[in-house]
Amino acid sequence: MKKIIITGSNGQLGRAIDKLYSSESEYEFVRTDYNVPGFTDLNIADLDSVLSICREVRPYAIINCAALTNVDGCEVQKDAAYKINALGPRNMAIAASETGAKLVHISTDYVFAGDAQSPYTEFDSPAPKAMYGITKLAGENFVRQFCDRFFMIRTAWLYGDGKNFVRTMLRLAGDHKEVSVVNDQIGSPTSAYELARAIFTLIGGENYGLFHGTCEGQCSWADFTKEIFRLAGADTVVNPVTSRQYKEMNPASADRPAYSVLENYMLKLTGSYEFADWEKAIRDFAEDEGFISI
Repeated sequence: MKKIIITGSNGQLGRAIDKLYSSESEYEFVRTDYNVPGFTDLNIADLDSVLSICREVRPYAIINCAALTNVDGCEVQKDAAYKINALGPRNMAIAASETGAKLVHISTDYVFAGDAQSPYTEFDSPAPKAMYGITKLAGENFVRQFCDRFFMIRTAWLYGDGKNFVRTMLRLAGDHKEVSVVNDQIGSPTSAYELARAIFTLIGGENYGLFHGTCEGQCSWADFTKEIFRLAGADTVVNPVTSRQYKEMNPASADRPAYSVLENYMLKLTGSYEFADWEKAIRDFAEDEGFISI
Protein backbone atom coordinates (compact mmCIF):
# COMPACT_ATOMS: atom_id res chain seq x y z
CA MET A 1 0.00 0.00 0.00
CA LYS A 2 1.34 3.42 -0.97
CA LYS A 3 1.69 5.79 1.97
CA ILE A 4 0.82 9.44 1.36
CA ILE A 5 1.54 12.19 3.87
CA ILE A 6 -1.03 14.98 3.71
CA THR A 7 -0.26 18.30 5.36
CA GLY A 8 -3.10 20.64 6.30
CA SER A 9 -5.43 17.63 6.47
CA ASN A 10 -8.12 19.57 8.33
CA GLY A 11 -8.45 22.13 5.55
CA GLN A 12 -10.86 22.11 2.63
CA LEU A 13 -8.60 20.25 0.21
CA GLY A 14 -7.39 17.80 2.85
CA ARG A 15 -10.98 16.95 3.72
CA ALA A 16 -11.90 16.55 0.04
CA ILE A 17 -9.01 14.14 -0.49
CA ASP A 18 -10.03 12.15 2.56
CA LYS A 19 -13.67 11.98 1.48
CA LEU A 20 -12.92 10.87 -2.07
CA TYR A 21 -9.96 8.55 -1.56
CA SER A 22 -9.75 7.31 2.05
CA SER A 23 -11.46 4.03 1.09
CA GLU A 24 -9.05 3.35 -1.78
CA SER A 25 -7.07 0.18 -1.07
CA GLU A 26 -4.10 1.51 -3.03
CA TYR A 27 -3.33 4.31 -0.58
CA GLU A 28 -2.74 4.75 3.13
CA PHE A 29 -3.01 8.35 4.31
CA VAL A 30 -0.89 9.83 7.07
CA ARG A 31 -3.01 12.83 8.00
CA THR A 32 -1.09 15.71 9.54
CA ASP A 33 -1.94 19.22 10.68
CA TYR A 34 -0.62 21.71 13.21
CA ASN A 35 -2.19 21.75 16.66
CA VAL A 36 -5.41 20.11 15.45
CA PRO A 37 -6.78 17.23 17.57
CA GLY A 38 -7.20 13.98 15.70
CA PHE A 39 -4.31 14.55 13.30
CA THR A 40 -0.61 13.75 13.52
CA ASP A 41 0.95 17.00 14.67
CA LEU A 42 3.33 18.55 12.14
CA ASN A 43 4.73 22.06 11.88
CA ILE A 44 5.81 22.27 8.24
CA ALA A 45 7.95 25.32 9.07
CA ASP A 46 10.19 23.08 11.23
CA LEU A 47 12.61 21.20 8.94
CA ASP A 48 13.65 18.70 11.60
CA SER A 49 10.03 17.74 12.25
CA VAL A 50 9.34 17.35 8.55
CA LEU A 51 12.42 15.22 7.99
CA SER A 52 11.61 13.10 11.02
CA ILE A 53 8.10 12.11 9.91
CA CYS A 54 9.16 11.55 6.30
CA ARG A 55 12.07 9.34 7.34
CA GLU A 56 9.73 7.34 9.55
CA VAL A 57 6.88 6.98 7.03
CA ARG A 58 8.97 6.73 3.81
CA PRO A 59 6.01 8.03 1.80
CA TYR A 60 5.21 7.31 -1.82
CA ALA A 61 4.01 10.91 -2.05
CA ILE A 62 3.51 14.07 -0.01
CA ILE A 63 0.54 16.34 -0.67
CA ASN A 64 1.18 19.77 0.78
CA CYS A 65 -2.20 21.40 1.42
CA ALA A 66 -0.94 23.51 4.32
CA ALA A 67 -0.75 27.28 3.84
CA LEU A 68 -1.47 30.59 5.49
CA THR A 69 -4.31 31.63 3.18
CA ASN A 70 -5.62 34.64 5.10
CA VAL A 71 -4.73 37.29 2.52
CA ASP A 72 -5.19 40.23 4.89
CA GLY A 73 -3.44 38.36 7.70
CA CYS A 74 -0.36 37.77 5.55
CA GLU A 75 0.12 41.54 5.26
CA VAL A 76 0.50 41.94 9.02
CA GLN A 77 2.00 38.51 9.81
CA LYS A 78 4.80 38.53 7.26
CA ASP A 79 7.13 36.27 9.24
CA ALA A 80 4.40 33.67 9.68
CA ALA A 81 3.50 33.93 6.00
CA TYR A 82 7.09 33.29 4.94
CA LYS A 83 7.50 30.44 7.41
CA ILE A 84 4.36 28.60 6.30
CA ASN A 85 4.07 29.56 2.63
CA ALA A 86 7.76 29.61 1.70
CA LEU A 87 9.83 27.65 4.23
CA GLY A 88 7.11 25.01 4.58
CA PRO A 89 7.24 24.01 0.90
CA ARG A 90 11.04 24.18 1.02
CA ASN A 91 11.08 21.73 3.92
CA MET A 92 8.64 19.37 2.21
CA ALA A 93 10.72 19.51 -0.98
CA ILE A 94 13.93 18.70 0.90
CA ALA A 95 12.23 15.78 2.67
CA ALA A 96 10.65 14.50 -0.54
CA SER A 97 13.99 14.58 -2.32
CA GLU A 98 15.74 12.74 0.51
CA THR A 99 13.10 10.00 0.83
CA GLY A 100 12.34 9.62 -2.89
CA ALA A 101 8.74 10.76 -2.52
CA LYS A 102 6.69 12.58 -5.12
CA LEU A 103 5.59 16.03 -3.97
CA VAL A 104 2.26 17.67 -4.73
CA HIS A 105 2.35 21.34 -3.82
CA ILE A 106 -0.66 23.65 -4.01
CA SER A 107 -0.12 27.25 -5.05
CA THR A 108 -2.35 30.14 -6.03
CA ASP A 109 -3.53 32.61 -8.68
CA TYR A 110 -2.18 35.36 -6.40
CA VAL A 111 1.31 34.82 -7.84
CA PHE A 112 0.10 36.94 -10.78
CA ALA A 113 -0.42 40.70 -10.85
CA GLY A 114 -4.06 40.33 -11.87
CA ASP A 115 -3.95 42.87 -14.68
CA ALA A 116 -4.13 40.51 -17.67
CA GLN A 117 -6.70 40.68 -20.44
CA SER A 118 -6.90 36.92 -20.97
CA PRO A 119 -6.42 33.83 -18.76
CA TYR A 120 -2.94 33.22 -17.38
CA THR A 121 -1.17 30.07 -18.52
CA GLU A 122 1.75 28.27 -16.88
CA PHE A 123 4.04 30.07 -19.34
CA ASP A 124 3.15 33.57 -18.11
CA SER A 125 5.51 35.32 -15.71
CA PRO A 126 4.38 35.74 -12.08
CA ALA A 127 4.36 39.22 -10.53
CA PRO A 128 2.58 39.06 -7.17
CA LYS A 129 1.44 42.22 -5.43
CA ALA A 130 0.07 41.01 -2.08
CA MET A 131 2.22 39.34 0.57
CA TYR A 132 0.18 36.16 0.23
CA GLY A 133 1.18 35.83 -3.42
CA ILE A 134 4.76 36.91 -2.74
CA THR A 135 5.27 34.21 -0.12
CA LYS A 136 3.49 31.56 -2.18
CA LEU A 137 5.75 32.33 -5.15
CA ALA A 138 8.75 31.96 -2.87
CA GLY A 139 7.41 28.54 -1.92
CA GLU A 140 7.10 27.60 -5.60
CA ASN A 141 10.72 28.58 -6.21
CA PHE A 142 11.92 26.52 -3.25
CA VAL A 143 10.07 23.46 -4.55
CA ARG A 144 11.81 23.84 -7.91
CA GLN A 145 15.16 24.30 -6.19
CA PHE A 146 15.05 21.33 -3.84
CA CYS A 147 12.86 18.71 -5.55
CA ASP A 148 12.86 17.05 -8.97
CA ARG A 149 9.66 15.00 -8.85
CA PHE A 150 6.91 17.48 -8.15
CA PHE A 151 3.41 18.37 -9.29
CA MET A 152 2.84 22.05 -8.54
CA ILE A 153 -0.78 23.09 -8.97
CA ARG A 154 -1.99 26.67 -8.87
CA THR A 155 -5.65 26.96 -7.99
CA ALA A 156 -8.05 29.79 -7.15
CA TRP A 157 -11.25 30.72 -5.32
CA LEU A 158 -11.32 27.33 -3.59
CA TYR A 159 -14.35 26.10 -1.66
CA GLY A 160 -15.21 22.82 0.02
CA ASP A 161 -15.85 21.43 3.50
CA GLY A 162 -14.67 24.24 5.73
CA LYS A 163 -14.65 28.00 6.08
CA ASN A 164 -15.08 29.54 2.63
CA PHE A 165 -16.86 32.16 0.55
CA VAL A 166 -19.83 29.90 -0.23
CA ARG A 167 -20.64 29.22 3.41
CA THR A 168 -20.06 32.85 4.35
CA MET A 169 -22.58 34.00 1.75
CA LEU A 170 -25.13 31.39 2.85
CA ARG A 171 -24.72 32.52 6.46
CA LEU A 172 -25.21 36.17 5.48
CA ALA A 173 -28.28 35.25 3.43
CA GLY A 174 -29.82 33.83 6.59
CA ASP A 175 -29.98 37.19 8.34
CA HIS A 176 -29.48 39.86 5.67
CA LYS A 177 -31.92 41.16 3.09
CA GLU A 178 -29.04 42.38 0.94
CA VAL A 179 -25.25 42.00 0.71
CA SER A 180 -22.60 44.06 -1.05
CA VAL A 181 -20.17 41.98 -3.14
CA VAL A 182 -17.29 43.00 -5.41
CA ASN A 183 -18.10 42.79 -9.10
CA ASP A 184 -14.82 43.89 -10.72
CA GLN A 185 -12.64 40.99 -9.56
CA ILE A 186 -12.84 38.10 -12.02
CA GLY A 187 -11.78 34.52 -11.37
CA SER A 188 -12.82 30.86 -11.47
CA PRO A 189 -14.58 29.43 -8.41
CA THR A 190 -13.05 26.00 -7.85
CA SER A 191 -14.39 23.00 -5.97
CA ALA A 192 -11.91 21.28 -3.65
CA TYR A 193 -13.35 17.98 -4.87
CA GLU A 194 -12.45 18.80 -8.46
CA LEU A 195 -8.93 19.73 -7.36
CA ALA A 196 -8.61 16.48 -5.39
CA ARG A 197 -9.59 14.47 -8.48
CA ALA A 198 -6.97 16.28 -10.55
CA ILE A 199 -4.30 15.55 -7.94
CA PHE A 200 -4.99 11.83 -7.98
CA THR A 201 -5.03 11.78 -11.77
CA LEU A 202 -1.49 13.15 -11.70
CA ILE A 203 -0.02 11.47 -8.65
CA GLY A 204 0.13 7.97 -10.11
CA GLY A 205 2.17 9.04 -13.13
CA GLU A 206 5.36 10.84 -14.06
CA ASN A 207 3.86 13.95 -15.67
CA TYR A 208 5.79 16.30 -13.40
CA GLY A 209 5.86 20.07 -13.46
CA LEU A 210 3.69 23.16 -13.04
CA PHE A 211 -0.06 23.02 -13.67
CA HIS A 212 -3.00 25.37 -13.34
CA GLY A 213 -5.99 23.68 -11.76
CA THR A 214 -9.27 25.58 -11.59
CA CYS A 215 -12.83 24.95 -12.68
CA GLU A 216 -13.61 26.07 -16.22
CA GLY A 217 -15.23 29.40 -16.93
CA GLN A 218 -15.08 32.71 -15.11
CA CYS A 219 -17.24 35.14 -13.17
CA SER A 220 -17.10 37.95 -10.64
CA TRP A 221 -17.58 37.47 -6.90
CA ALA A 222 -20.98 39.14 -7.28
CA ASP A 223 -22.02 36.73 -10.04
CA PHE A 224 -20.79 33.80 -7.97
CA THR A 225 -22.88 35.01 -5.05
CA LYS A 226 -25.97 35.34 -7.21
CA GLU A 227 -25.57 31.73 -8.36
CA ILE A 228 -25.12 30.52 -4.77
CA PHE A 229 -28.30 32.33 -3.72
CA ARG A 230 -30.18 31.04 -6.77
CA LEU A 231 -29.28 27.44 -5.96
CA ALA A 232 -30.17 27.93 -2.31
CA GLY A 233 -33.46 29.66 -3.09
CA ALA A 234 -32.37 32.72 -1.10
CA ASP A 235 -34.05 36.03 -1.91
CA THR A 236 -31.18 38.12 -0.54
CA VAL A 237 -30.31 40.93 -2.93
CA VAL A 238 -26.73 41.16 -4.21
CA ASN A 239 -25.49 44.76 -4.48
CA PRO A 240 -22.46 44.87 -6.82
CA VAL A 241 -19.66 47.17 -5.63
CA THR A 242 -16.23 48.03 -7.00
CA SER A 243 -12.99 46.99 -5.33
CA ARG A 244 -12.42 50.65 -4.50
CA GLN A 245 -15.78 50.90 -2.76
CA TYR A 246 -15.09 47.67 -0.85
CA LYS A 247 -11.68 49.05 0.19
CA GLU A 248 -13.36 52.18 1.54
CA MET A 249 -15.68 49.98 3.62
CA ASN A 250 -12.79 47.72 4.72
CA PRO A 251 -9.59 49.85 4.81
CA ALA A 252 -7.46 47.06 6.28
CA SER A 253 -8.09 44.66 3.40
CA ALA A 254 -5.19 43.82 1.08
CA ASP A 255 -5.42 44.40 -2.64
CA ARG A 256 -6.85 41.49 -4.63
CA PRO A 257 -6.10 40.67 -8.28
CA ALA A 258 -8.64 42.29 -10.61
CA TYR A 259 -8.37 39.46 -13.15
CA SER A 260 -6.82 36.18 -12.05
CA VAL A 261 -8.42 33.62 -14.33
CA LEU A 262 -6.10 30.66 -14.85
CA GLU A 263 -6.15 28.49 -17.94
CA ASN A 264 -5.40 24.83 -17.26
CA TYR A 265 -3.13 24.82 -20.27
CA MET A 266 -0.67 22.12 -19.22
CA LEU A 267 -3.45 19.76 -18.18
CA LYS A 268 -5.01 20.25 -21.60
CA LEU A 269 -1.73 19.86 -23.48
CA THR A 270 -0.92 16.62 -21.67
CA GLY A 271 -4.49 15.29 -21.64
CA SER A 272 -4.29 14.77 -17.88
CA TYR A 273 -7.56 16.02 -16.44
CA GLU A 274 -10.47 18.24 -17.44
CA PHE A 275 -12.06 20.28 -14.67
CA ALA A 276 -15.81 20.73 -14.54
CA ASP A 277 -17.34 24.09 -15.39
CA TRP A 278 -17.64 26.26 -12.29
CA GLU A 279 -21.45 26.36 -12.51
CA LYS A 280 -21.71 22.56 -12.58
CA ALA A 281 -19.20 22.24 -9.75
CA ILE A 282 -21.07 24.61 -7.43
CA ARG A 283 -24.34 22.84 -8.21
CA ASP A 284 -22.75 19.49 -7.34
CA PHE A 285 -21.44 21.02 -4.12
CA ALA A 286 -24.87 22.44 -3.28
CA GLU A 287 -26.43 19.01 -3.76
CA ASP A 288 -23.74 17.36 -1.65
CA GLU A 289 -24.10 19.96 1.10
CA GLY A 290 -27.89 19.81 0.98
CA PHE A 291 -28.57 23.50 0.49
CA ILE A 292 -29.92 23.27 -3.05
CA SER A 293 -33.60 24.15 -3.47
CA ILE A 294 -34.10 24.01 -7.24
